[in-house]
Amino acid sequence: MPLPKYILLVRHGESEGNCNKSVNRYTPNHKVCLTEQGHQQAKQAGIVLRDFLNSISPPQGKSGRNPKSVLFYTSPYLRARQTCQDIISGIKDVEGVEYRVSEEARMREQDFGNFQSTPEEMDQIWEQRAHYGHFFYRIPHGESAADVYDRIASFNETLFRKFSQESFPNVLVLVTHGIWARVFLMKWFRWSYEEFESLRNIPHCQYLVMKQQADGKYCLKTPLKTWDDLPEADVDEELRKEITQEVKFNTQGKIEHTDDLDIASILRAQKEAIKESRTKDQEIKQAYMESMNKFSEYLQDNQSVLNSTDDLQMDSGSSSS
Repeated sequence: MPLPKYILLVRHGESEGNCNKSVNRYTPNHKVCLTEQGHQQAKQAGIVLRDFLNSISPPQGKSGRNPKSVLFYTSPYLRARQTCQDIISGIKDVEGVEYRVSEEARMREQDFGNFQSTPEEMDQIWEQRAHYGHFFYRIPHGESAADVYDRIASFNETLFRKFSQESFPNVLVLVTHGIWARVFLMKWFRWSYEEFESLRNIPHCQYLVMKQQADGKYCLKTPLKTWDDLPEADVDEELRKEITQEVKFNTQGKIEHTDDLDIASILRAQKEAIKESRTKDQEIKQAYMESMNKFSEYLQDNQSVLNSTDDLQMDSGSSSS
């Protein structure tokens, strides 16, 4: 199976929704476009990809695959399409580069629903999500990250069918969204939902590089930022940035009704959830390890019985023939 040597995930560039928090009053989420800064970020990502492709060494021996061949999959959201186009502008005239583009609806952003709620109700939703957990909490009239996971599982099945094609390119680039990229990695590397929830968001137009190893498996080469990486003194500020942006965007620009006390209440809930989650993670992992140890001891203690059962089955098969 000609797996791609590299799989690159990249989040779209800065969008108007990241800057003008009232844009969602009149623009559907899938039609939110890039800012000028977002276009510049995407074009720079194109230059980075160009240099990356030029650095790839030709394969040893005979190989019919162009090492600079690229397949782009992009989310259908406008900001992702524009990002993909700007990235391509950096590689399209490079000698030896071959590329194809395919749009994939399953790569769309997590659906946050059509928010018509009051700011007070929205504050309650974010507090509930903080306590319930970001992965499993389903936004009213929208999706949970677990729903995104199901979409990605289906998408991955399609990918592996594509991998069986001899002409599959050497580099796969997935132009998508922050949550989607993190859930994709969670699914691919079989991370727990606790590990997913420990991750901070990905900067705009940063590549997450997965490289195929000698055994055929992939290794994530790009370090991801987690909440555990932050000093305790910096957690408040980083949470405030993420929460303020999220509340502003997803209340259709009604942030003027959400004061610092509202933000503070969500911030407290989120901090408590992180602390509680860490404690639960440790307890769950400890219980799991104790269970696995007991199971291993059971297997060792009963190995002779299991061997006898195998011998009995073999004897039975011989006698029936």
